[in-house]
Amino acid sequence: MVSPEYGHKEPTKLTRMSSIATIAIIMVLVVGGGSYIYTAPYAGNAGLSRMPGVRIGGTLTDAPKDFSALNDIGTNLIMKLDGFPPFVVYLAYIGTPEGVITGTRPDGGYWPQRVREGRNEGWLRIGDETFAMQATEILGDARRPMLELWSPRAASSRRAIAQAAGETVPAGDSSFGASEPRLLPEIFLWTPR
Repeated sequence: MVSPEYGHKEPTKLTRMSSIATIAIIMVLVVGGGSYIYTAPYAGNAGLSRMPGVRIGGTLTDAPKDFSALNDIGTNLIMKLDGFPPFVVYLAYIGTPEGVITGTRPDGGYWPQRVREGRNEGWLRIGDETFAMQATEILGDARRPMLELWSPRAASSRRAIAQAAGETVPAGDSSFGASEPRLLPEIFLWTPR
């Protein structure tokens, strides 16, 4: 009991429970947010591999003269656009002498929209190297040859993700689900900035 001269009352049980609940919620948010920042995206998440994160990692490196040499590193790169909100996603890619070709579904996704709005600067991490790049959407007839280069790598990427999730995708199947329509992907060319 607190002395009446100080004018304090003993906290009620409801007040204590409310304080404990508030602290617990804050702790869950801090731990969850920290875990998300330091783990996503993580290829081992299989079904969550499209889940964005906020850290790209790698060592900032000058861009090579020819990105084709990086094709042996893997089928996916990690991309982070400049600006807010910061997020990082995996993309299938193919390196060329001109730059790096990536693609995405034509579903009105967030990062392609940012590129179209002129916020096209970002970073690409391939292996342990991170490159400062800018993206340009490829439209019209120029898209077809880039799509033909990129599509086999994208199919390999889809098969690897499906296998990690315990699913099987036939080798000749270039669609990722029977319920999804076959639409031509949006193609982007990333060049050094």
